[in-house]
Amino acid sequence: MSNLTRRTLLGASLAAPALARAQSGPIKIGDINSYTGQAAFTTPYRHGLQLALAEINAGGGVLGRPLELLLRDDGGKPDDAVRHAAELHSSEKVVALTGTFASNIGLAVGDFAKRNKLPFLAAEALSDALTWRQGNRYTFRTRTSTYMQAAMLAEQAAKLPAKRWAVVAPNYEFGLSATESFKKLLSAARPDVEWVGEQFPAFMRLEGGPVAQALLALRPDAMFNATFGPDLARLVRAGNDIGLFERRSVCSVLTGQPEFLDPLGDEAPAGWIVTGYPWEQITTPAHQAFVSAYRAAAKDTPRAGSLSGYVTLHAVAAALKKAGGTGAEQFVGALEGMTLPTPLGQITFRASDHQSTLGMYVGKIALRGGKGVMVDATYADGVRYLPSDAEVRAMRPQD
Repeated sequence: MSNLTRRTLLGASLAAPALARAQSGPIKIGDINSYTGQAAFTTPYRHGLQLALAEINAGGGVLGRPLELLLRDDGGKPDDAVRHAAELHSSEKVVALTGTFASNIGLAVGDFAKRNKLPFLAAEALSDALTWRQGNRYTFRTRTSTYMQAAMLAEQAAKLPAKRWAVVAPNYEFGLSATESFKKLLSAARPDVEWVGEQFPAFMRLEGGPVAQALLALRPDAMFNATFGPDLARLVRAGNDIGLFERRSVCSVLTGQPEFLDPLGDEAPAGWIVTGYPWEQITTPAHQAFVSAYRAAAKDTPRAGSLSGYVTLHAVAAALKKAGGTGAEQFVGALEGMTLPTPLGQITFRASDHQSTLGMYVGKIALRGGKGVMVDATYADGVRYLPSDAEVRAMRPQD
């Protein structure tokens, strides 16, 4: 036997146990999110991930192997998110990435996924660019997108008598995109609408008094709001103080989510038309089972982020099972067009843009028991609020 043949056989014999261990060890998924900077949203999201992980592994894992979650905190910085993505990809050998909260971070990780051919399921980042202008073969999204939520609210806004509209939104991708979509859709439905002014404060740096006064000076009949978190609280408090919302309609994206509505307490602005997640009012068996399991595991009530994390990891597991392997191309092929049961009903990850059809609830805010709640809430199925495949092809780069 030649030295070359002996070396080849020796190498193969040494590699075989390592290969066997790799194929029988855990399947690693890397999750990147703003776990410190946006804890009000990402803590429930993490609880949802962990509940899904426990369910998946209790059911035998995926492909006969357990799933393992590797969590990384991006600190609200796109560069840190990309650095974590590189480490998870090269050192930890994750088969997919999940997560991201802010739109700019989601876009940065989506670009990394494209360049490195690594599947990425964005759980929370809402930017339309993620699946359209900057969409790519390896990037998908779970949550109801900015455009979808703007469309849900524009549908309601078109029914109002209001003609003079003002806008307040954070000055970054999410706020600008939400404003663009809402204005376009409402103007198409109501050509008589007039846009009288806009306020775009820096993200998480809104000064309530000046912004509220500037909006009041515009004398609008109605307003579109895309602020959330601390910015929303400052706007609501200042607006309540000067009567900004009296006899004015407000359509507000995200405000009906418990993460953002609950902290407003008795200052919650009654009458606002909002998108949100009134978990306590959803009585379907699938959702009630989710709520019971979540409350038992997290010792808390669910938020919109809880549902996002839960659905995202179950989607990853379902795609791996359908693929029958962990290869990137297998994963992408399996997730494109895949349908999935969720606590809110069946959804599909569209093959044309990789956006899921998960919807949201639309309703109004009312004050009950000293806090804001959604009332008259109805589920808006996401499939009704997405552009056609032909429209997507015109917006999205072809892979």
